[in-house]
Amino acid sequence: MKDETKPKTASTVLFRFTGEDRPGLTASLSDLLSRFDCQIIDVNQAVIHRSLLLGILARIPAEHDEDRVVHKLRRRGRKLGLKCKTRRISDSDYDAWVGREGKARFILTLLSRAVTAVQFSAVTALLADQDLNIDVITRLSGRPDRTVNDEPTRACVEFSVRGEPLDAVALKAGLLDLSSRLDLDLAWQRDDAYRRNRRVVAFDMDSTLLQAEVIDELAVEAGVGEEVSAITEAAMRGELDFDQSLRRRVASLKGLPESVLPKVAARLELTEGAERLLANLHHFGYRTAILSGGFTYFGRYLQDKLGIHHVHANQLEIIDGKLTGNVLGEIINAEAKARLLEELATSEGISRKQTIAIGDGANDLPMLARAGLGIAFHAKPVVRKSAEHEMSTMGLDAVLYLLGVRDRDLTVA
Repeated sequence: MKDETKPKTASTVLFRFTGEDRPGLTASLSDLLSRFDCQIIDVNQAVIHRSLLLGILARIPAEHDEDRVVHKLRRRGRKLGLKCKTRRISDSDYDAWVGREGKARFILTLLSRAVTAVQFSAVTALLADQDLNIDVITRLSGRPDRTVNDEPTRACVEFSVRGEPLDAVALKAGLLDLSSRLDLDLAWQRDDAYRRNRRVVAFDMDSTLLQAEVIDELAVEAGVGEEVSAITEAAMRGELDFDQSLRRRVASLKGLPESVLPKVAARLELTEGAERLLANLHHFGYRTAILSGGFTYFGRYLQDKLGIHHVHANQLEIIDGKLTGNVLGEIINAEAKARLLEELATSEGISRKQTIAIGDGANDLPMLARAGLGIAFHAKPVVRKSAEHEMSTMGLDAVLYLLGVRDRDLTVA
């Protein structure tokens, strides 16, 4: 009589271990798998407050009995103080899993002063409504102290997401809605090679690197502060032609002594996190630039202070120690900023998609749109609505989280 028993084939088993973490657990379990010549198909390990969660998807060769291997792994787990759950993965389920490999991947970054359960629940529900699967959740910020002090806090959680949203427009609207309602920032980026290889960061200066609009500070010294401030505000909202509004404001500074410039520079305050961001960007090898509708004197001042590599801004005309009320050369307006960003990418030998641009005003929008990662920072409503990414609750150093940098990786804490 013929033996009609089917020949044995390799089997795929998912092992899930949980328990108190300590050194050597993964080594011991993988050592046992190695004795059966198993192949490690996938593995994921996380530790939360000394609690281990370890998943191993293993292929058990046909010459080894699956039940025996599973039994020995469970027993080894018990000896190590770990609970073990197992599930056999059918060939059809495995093939379906492999078939999902080509799906689009995105990174959603949640930024807040402190991540609350309300925020977390709302964000994960939005992803579920868009039929998006969360593969990995990672905390990028450091462990918070139990006690609160006067230092500004930072919290960041990064979601690695798989799949295409059902409605990309609705997803963006949902992210904006959550940001405005729940006091958090959300950044949605395609997880591709460009995201992991940004190389140039371009900053607007006034109300981005600096807390103030420099021209308004100069206008105070000239005795026309309120008039100029109103024009600046309208220009930043996109209500006025930038070139005309700049010439009008600069004209009101005619006769202002050149000696006022260092006086104003000395009282300018950097935006929260600016020094920390620039120091770490330079440590990681990024090239940095100021692309500003402000003035070169103050751009050079920040260049010396922060080590910025490139400065492009407007040149005030000064004759006999006084401002003439004129601007020399090309005005750095919205179109010029976008063009200069592309020229920077070319000069640095990189793709435009490897650039980051950060600004707050309507004259920054073309630059933000042209960059691989454009960030509207504490921006005017029209800019927040139009920009692909916006940050309104954190300091500038939170940009590091959008690059996937963890607090523990920073050279300047």
